[in-house]
Amino acid sequence: IRRLANRKMEIASDPVNLERKALWYKHNGLESSRPMVLAEVQGCMDELFNAGHIKTECTSPWAQSVEVKLKQEIYEFEVLRDDHVIEPYLNVNWIVNTTNHVDESELHIDIPDTDGRLGARRWDPPIKDIANDFEKLQAREYSVSRSATAALHSGLEKLVGDIVPVRIRGAYWWTLGMTWSAIDLIGLENLMMFMYDDPAGLHSVMQFLLDDYTAYGAWLEKEGLLTLNNENDYIGSGGMGYTTELPRADGEPAPIERSDLWALVESQETVGVGPDQFEEFVFPYQEKIAAQYGLCYYGCCEPVNSRWHVLKNISNLRSVSISPWADEEFMAEALGRSYVYSRKPKPTMISTKDFDEQAIRGDIIHTLNAAKGCNVEFLMKDVHTLDGKPERLARWVEIVREEIAKG
Repeated sequence: IRRLANRKMEIASDPVNLERKALWYKHNGLESSRPMVLAEVQGCMDELFNAGHIKTECTSPWAQSVEVKLKQEIYEFEVLRDDHVIEPYLNVNWIVNTTNHVDESELHIDIPDTDGRLGARRWDPPIKDIANDFEKLQAREYSVSRSATAALHSGLEKLVGDIVPVRIRGAYWWTLGMTWSAIDLIGLENLMMFMYDDPAGLHSVMQFLLDDYTAYGAWLEKEGLLTLNNENDYIGSGGMGYTTELPRADGEPAPIERSDLWALVESQETVGVGPDQFEEFVFPYQEKIAAQYGLCYYGCCEPVNSRWHVLKNISNLRSVSISPWADEEFMAEALGRSYVYSRKPKPTMISTKDFDEQAIRGDIIHTLNAAKGCNVEFLMKDVHTLDGKPERLARWVEIVREEIAKG
């Protein structure tokens, strides 16, 4: 691990790494000089291990987790060669726990006896009739283990603190969109049916979630557990957080507040409802939660073009997900240079048996033509297999760079 830590520090000061960092600042500041390129490796780590690109030599689970993180960063720089940036720090996350929105006895999921990710699952939502079941909902309770967090920090410092600084940071959620949580509570079908059968009840559920999400953020703020996500932090649904606009100008040296942070808001689950229903039942709550944060990244897999006339009202919106199902030309005209055009190509192009480089190039060329002049980023994400050929991920990056270079 000490050898790997030394290599990490070499990479952190490498001119190529520093150039990428500078480009991300320009990009998120809406002054892109070229499209940025990222390829996620998390979903295909098994294939990288099997191919020998990343393998562990440590024996304890804790040491292995540190080793894998360091080797992943080295792999991204030396092999993948996308625009991931390596910072001269190691991070330890605050250990924070929360309770559920309902009693655990109310949670039921049927999982067939299948191997790995295969198979079907059936979720039995605890709230079937909002009027009768609403009392089952309970505000979450939170706790932080400062001693356990300090122990992890101390252990890592003793191991490599003389080589690379160790920081304590916090990441407590992926999305603040709330519809995921709503579906956990009432089910996907009911989410849509209640828009007609019980609109007042659905509004009460969404208001409950808004109040709960707000209370959790306020608690983290009060406890001093919020940390900045304005560098090589995963923000939104795949982007990087580099920005000079966060923290707010008067945010130092005061404790970090929600207004100093990026937030992701999305609603993939409501892709089956019309823009009017989205505007009535979802957006008012999302707009209020987004306003509590500094910058907002909106969207993931949903095609946002059908609800753009609503989403553009988010006052601190900066980056917008352009999924494989989005109307690229429409969104390019809508976003222009005023937002980040966060393009998500189809992962099936590199995951299925046929690795068609001509089709991959055509997909990239289409985006470059459609979004010419926009602040474009290409994010290859949700890759759960590379058909046993891990070299494909780096090849995809290479193809994207070749097409970008053609201008």
